Formats: sequence, structure tokens, C-alpha cells
Amino acid sequence: MLRQLDLAPEASQRSTATALGISLGRLNALLRATVEAGLVTIGERAGPDKRHRFSYSITSRGAAEQLRLRDKFLSRKFAEYDALHAELTGTSSGLNPFQHRTNPMQNNLAPISELYVSYESSQKLKVEAADLVSWDLTPRQICDLELLMNGGFSPLKGFLSEEDYNGVVENMRLADGSLWPMPITLDVSQGFADKIEPGQDIALRDQEGVILAILSVDDKFLPNKAREAEKVFGSDDEAHPAVNYLHNVAGPVYLGGPITGIQQPVHYDFRARRDTPNELRAYFRKLGWRKIVAFQTRNPLHRAHQELTFRAAKECQANLLIHPVVGMTKPGDVDHFTRVRCYEAVLDKYPAATTTMSLLPLAMRMAGPREAVWHGLIRKNHGVTHFIVGRDHAGPGKNSAGEDFYGPYDAQDLFREHEAEMGIEMVPFKHMVFVQERAQYEPIDEIADKDKVTILNISGTELRRRLAEGLEIPDWFSFKDVVKELRRTKPPRSKQGFTVFFTGFSGSGKSTIANALMVKLMEMGGRPTTLLDGDIVRKNLSSELGFSKEHRDLNIRRIGYVASEITKNGGIAICAPIAPYATTRRAVREDIEQYGAFVEVHVATSIEECEKRDRKGLYKLAREGKIKEFTGISDPYDVPANPELSLDTETVDVDYCAQQVLLKLESMGLIAGS
Repeated sequence: MLRQLDLAPEASQRSTATALGISLGRLNALLRATVEAGLVTIGERAGPDKRHRFSYSITSRGAAEQLRLRDKFLSRKFAEYDALHAELTGTSSGLNPFQHRTNPMQNNLAPISELYVSYESSQKLKVEAADLVSWDLTPRQICDLELLMNGGFSPLKGFLSEEDYNGVVENMRLADGSLWPMPITLDVSQGFADKIEPGQDIALRDQEGVILAILSVDDKFLPNKAREAEKVFGSDDEAHPAVNYLHNVAGPVYLGGPITGIQQPVHYDFRARRDTPNELRAYFRKLGWRKIVAFQTRNPLHRAHQELTFRAAKECQANLLIHPVVGMTKPGDVDHFTRVRCYEAVLDKYPAATTTMSLLPLAMRMAGPREAVWHGLIRKNHGVTHFIVGRDHAGPGKNSAGEDFYGPYDAQDLFREHEAEMGIEMVPFKHMVFVQERAQYEPIDEIADKDKVTILNISGTELRRRLAEGLEIPDWFSFKDVVKELRRTKPPRSKQGFTVFFTGFSGSGKSTIANALMVKLMEMGGRPTTLLDGDIVRKNLSSELGFSKEHRDLNIRRIGYVASEITKNGGIAICAPIAPYATTRRAVREDIEQYGAFVEVHVATSIEECEKRDRKGLYKLAREGKIKEFTGISDPYDVPANPELSLDTETVDVDYCAQQVLLKLESMGLIAGS
């Protein structure tokens, strides 16, 4: 009945009953039950026909129930098919039960289920949503929601309930046994969670207030984030970007429940390159592609990648899908606009009609082994049959002890363990190197005469150094068009914008050194220089803020935002706030390092020396309790663990300190040496 009302909401009761093959009395009983359950609303209709007095509208909860019942129907039919197969052949069909299959009863090209309602229903839900409590989604949540709605995260039907969440965290399984390695959760603030109860619907909106979906809240719970970090990421070390996000950015409360999709997020960039799973499957059907190998990347493609992907497709006798992530990647990665232009420059290097590219709006977690399995399931949903898994796939780099978070082949091992169940084959990443004598790329483990040939390779670190210093990048390593694009976006460091971020106690000398540094940089010329002093920013940008931790964080984030804009546009930002909290300084670093260098300078003057210099008497007032939440007295200061530079102002003068900063900037290539 829900399906019929969704298809023909304006039909008369008699027509609806006829379409369903039931009596009018039975239809009225069903309508009463669905209205009481909150699945359908009935409205009055004005018109001359007295027999056609009502109109029907499916609620967001009704749309979610419709999807659940459809899956239940498919599950029953699958069981009937399996029983019939056993009766006729004497053996089982050999297929996994419905609840343990990622995409039951589907081949890689058949359409998959989406969570969107019909256009007519979406228009009605948009009107109804005006009366709902709204949650403005974060960028990561928007990425997750888009892949939930378009089927990229199938078999998920919404954000995880507590039972599903616990199963995923502990053993990579949903409550029904389906394989799923990554918690997809809607984290919200405590204040918002206090207004929400299970059974309530909330409108999910983008950052401009446009409604994208409705969440029917079934669950509200407090997660054990330390446990989540240990099980999902293998460590609770905040040097891991996802662990840092989990503890310092994500909200403390999770909401779970099914999603009713109203419309997909709007993307204004590379629209022709953005395909939903069903659009990609239709494209593969149209071209007659049956075997497709996907390449996951968050970095520009160079000659070694082109050779690797071409070989992988050739060995699998498959077509190639370049499927780069354009959602959220690791902080500091090349922006996706630059990367996509680089990918497009490489596409014509492949044989015609064998390769295509599509953009994936995924928010990566850099979870190594679990992420590899997750990427495989997502690519399976997009119609792919083979997936290239790299060495240290989706690894975040080094932990706080300077060691890799994951082993080089952990991701391949976990993927191989679940390969059959996922229904997608792994193609191991081969480390390609350039053999100078043969002028070609070869897998390093297949070179029999290693000791007789010259093997060339450039690491990612070396590439970044060459770009930063404007050095030559050889043709054997990358394509000229790719290098040109990278140089256009990333000029030599001496021409890039950057931020110098002073931090230290009140009275430590931050502002004095920052002023001296600004004068020296302006004397050198070449780039506009702006000083964002703590007191000046408080007066002109944050005059309404107090000194609570929340307000201090907000003040520093404002400073970071302004500095990131200055850096992005090629200028020099000098910041001199107290900035007592390490997590906030890290967040500002991540914001700025998207566009240029972030140089943290710890002005390491002791609290005793700062009190001696205190001309305003602030420390005395803080000691007497007349100033609350004063850094170093009644509020903590997180000493920077690894600043780019630490200054001792107690034994040297200001000019010397400013000169030390200049020398550091010169050693980093940010200013040209004299």
C-alpha cells in the first residue's frame, strides 16, 4: 500500500483499492493503521467530486518503512529461489543468504537500491520539513549522506544504530551479519542531542540550509570513542587524523536511524565527472564493459601510476576506472581541483575507449586495512569487479613514536581475507620503478638483473621538495602537463604565502617579536605581510567573546581562518595569540596547511619571568582570583610538543629572536636567502 500511495498519491480510494486488489473497507483499515503509526498523512481535497475527498502523503518514516519492507520482500523471494534450486537440483544455489550478501540478487551492472523518494514525495517532504528540527551537516557528514542516499554505502539504509555500530566496531559486521568495516554515524553536539528523542524526525541540511534528507531517529547513544579508535584505526594516538577528528572535532552523541533522501548535494565543479553508482553501472552497460578494475587515488597520477594501472587492466582483461576521492582526504593533500586537472591531463595517455574517470565524494578516514575493505565494498556498489589495493593502502603516515600506523601489506591481507564475500577481486599494487637502460617502467620484484641496471625512482617527499624549490622534475617520472599543473598551483615556497604562529604565556614577548618580524619582512618586500596580534584581534574581530575555553577556541579559529585566507592569496600572516590549547592549534595548522606553510613558534618564557614583566598587573589579579580562567594560573597551557622553533627570551633581546625566526624561514625555503 505504501508503494501504491507513493506512486499515485492523488488517486481516489476506489482506484487505490482496485490497484491493490482489496476492498474499500480493508483499505480504510490499512489507512487508519498507517496514519496511527505515522507512516501516512491524510489531507482534505477540495473539489466537486464528493467521492474524491482525500489526498494521501507518505511521511519520511513511511518512506523508510517502504524501503525496509521492500528489502524484506526480496529476502523472502531469495529464500524461495534457494529452496526451489535445492528441490530441482538436490543442492543449494551456492549463494550466501540474503543478510550476508552485500548486493544480493544483483550482478555488477544491474541497478542497485537508492534511498531517494520520488520527485512528488520529495516536494511534499520539503514542505513538511519546515516544521522539523534541523541539523546542519558538517562536510564529512555531507559526504557520508550522499553515498548513503545514492547506494554507494549499500547495504546501509541510514546512520548506524547502537547495535549496528557496536557490531561494526568490534567485528566489522552489522547486526544482521553483513560485512561493513567503517562506522557511519551522525555525530551531534550535546545541546542538540538533548532536544531529540527516538521516534522523532529531523531535517538534515547542508551548510547553506538546503534540505537533503530526513532522518527518522531510532537511536541516540554515547559512543566509547577510545574503543572505536582502537578497534577501527588500530590506535588511540591523536597523531592519526581520524582519531584526532574523533576526539576533538566530532560531536559526543551519535544519532542512528533510516534516511529518506530528498535531493543530492549540489556540486558546481566537474559535474560531468560525478557519477552515482547507478549512473556508472548504466555507463558500463551501454559500453558493454563486463570487467572493470578501479584505481583508488588521492594523489596526482605520474608515469609509474599510469603504467601500473594499464598493466593491471591488461592482466585482468578488464577496462579501467580511475576513481579518485574528491571528498575529504588527509590534511595537507593536494586539493582536488588541482588533482582532477592532473587526472584529465593523463587520460589521453591510455588506449582509446578502454578507460574512464569518475569522481568519488568520499570522506576518507585513512584507516589502512579496514579502509581497504571499505573501499572495495564501495567500488563493488559502483559496478566494479576488480580493485587495486596499494602498499600501505590509505595509511596516515607516522604515529607519535615515528613508526608507521600499519604494516605495508596489512591492507592487502585483510582485503584478501574477505575478498570472496565482497564479490570483488583484489589486484595487488606493484611498486613500479624506472629502468634507465631499458627506458621503461617495470615492477621492482620482477627485475632479475637489479645489480646490472640503473633503477630510478622519486619519492613523494623528494617530489614535494623539487616542487617547493623549483627544481627539475624529469620526464621519465611525470608528464609535462601534470608537472605544469602542479607548478601552477604550488609555486616555489619562496613565492607562496605562509603563516608564522607565535604562542606562549601572556607577557612572554610574542607581540614584541611578531612586530619586529613584521618590520623585517616588510623591509625585504615581495609579499604583503599582516600582523594578527591577540589584543588587536580581540578588539576588532572578537570583541563579544569572553575567556571561557569555548570562546578562546572560537577566537583562535577566527584568527586561523583569516590567516588561511591571507596564506591562500600569497601573503604572510603573523599571528601572536596565547593559543593555550594544543587541539585548537592543530586545527588551525590543518586549515592553513591546505594553502601554505604553518610555522609554529613557541615563545618559551617561563611563567615566573612573565609575572616579573607584568606591567598591567594581570598576573597579580589572577593570583588574587579577580581574573578567572587566566592562562598559566587558573587555566592550563599545553606546551607545544614539536614546534618549528622555540625561543628563549629571558637571555636574548628581541632583535635576536626575530632574526632566529628569519633564519628558520630561510632554512624552510619560505624566504630567499641573502
